[in-house]
Amino acid sequence: MTYDNTLKYLVEQYPEDFIRYLLASEATDIQILKTELNQEPIRADSVTFLQTANQILHLEFQTLPASTPPLPLRMLDYWVRLYRQYNCDIEQVVIFLKPTTSEAVFVDQFTARNTTHRYRIIRIWEQDPEPLLLSPGLLPLATLARTDSPQSLLQQVAVQVSMIEEEATKQSISVCTQLLAGLVFEPELIRQFLRREDMRESAIYQEILEEGLQEGRQRGIEQGLEQGLEQGLEQGLEQGRQSELRLVIRLLTRRLGSINSQLQSRLQELSLAQLEDLGEVLLDFVSEADLMNWLNTIEN
Repeated sequence: MTYDNTLKYLVEQYPEDFIRYLLASEATDIQILKTELNQEPIRADSVTFLQTANQILHLEFQTLPASTPPLPLRMLDYWVRLYRQYNCDIEQVVIFLKPTTSEAVFVDQFTARNTTHRYRIIRIWEQDPEPLLLSPGLLPLATLARTDSPQSLLQQVAVQVSMIEEEATKQSISVCTQLLAGLVFEPELIRQFLRREDMRESAIYQEILEEGLQEGRQRGIEQGLEQGLEQGLEQGLEQGRQSELRLVIRLLTRRLGSINSQLQSRLQELSLAQLEDLGEVLLDFVSEADLMNWLNTIEN
């Protein structure tokens, strides 16, 4: 420690000397940075430990290739943190879900001077659907796989879902299938093959609805600890309403397509309770007219 402290002092007091010695260059625009490196928490999509193989499988799912920070840097960051904590072999796989011509979905490594980090890339729309049709947990992904007849593939997936014997499992897989299929199929086509009742009844769907509300409440509570309980709770309720609003608009967009600005303005005026009610009934909507009728009903 004595040596460390001595050398740290020398580097901080005489950085030009070390730069000249190690980089063979002169520099005057020098800034001494904090030695405590940023370690903000980050959350991976999936991390599974294979005990027998002493290996970790790390998965990231990307709808779009754009990412902040860029995906290659994120994958390196994930790897370093996982390896630091578990010190074992790590297999990283990025699965892109939505077809795109972006060159970013072909990038499978991070490269900088003296550093190269590789990971696997899967563009799901290029994959053979047959292996995905063999396992219940992969059926939702099968709707996004390679096919010359998307409607036939969706029907085939729906048949496989209907053959799942355990009812709770069937319902969960059905919901996941409908949500993922929404990336490439129109809602009307999905409803032809999969039960929309599963969405409303499923625990997964309820978790999605609750997620935005809970996030807003939590942020409000945290702010309340700093700014005063009453003010924090008020902010939490408003943030909860805004989170619920964003979630409802996202679900409506997936259900009906783009929502015109007039309807979006009316949605902005809804209370948290009204947004929660809308989240429960919007699965029955088939057009913007249904949404308009529902809004007219609550306003009368």
